[in-house]
Amino acid sequence: MTDRVLKLVTGNRLHDGTVVYFAGSGAWTPQIDDARLVEDKDGAALLAEAQAGSPPHPAVGPALIEAVRDGRRIVPLMLRERIRAFGPTVAYRGD
Repeated sequence: MTDRVLKLVTGNRLHDGTVVYFAGSGAWTPQIDDARLVEDKDGAALLAEAQAGSPPHPAVGPALIEAVRDGRRIVPLMLRERIRAFGPTVAYRGD
């Protein structure tokens, strides 16, 4: 895993609440590995780009989060965001 902390934008898709990530050029994706990553100094510009255009926007509650690259994977630093990206921390057994 790289030590370089980067930024990306996440939110929830307006029509169904699915966690999505800003991929750039107005596109949002449910796959974190397709998110556009930027250096910390470019985070505000990325957030502004994600919110550009006329409402309604495809995603609500956009927020900048910190992540690192692990090979080809993108891994959020905060536990909350890892859960949003990869699912529960405890497997459901159906009991």
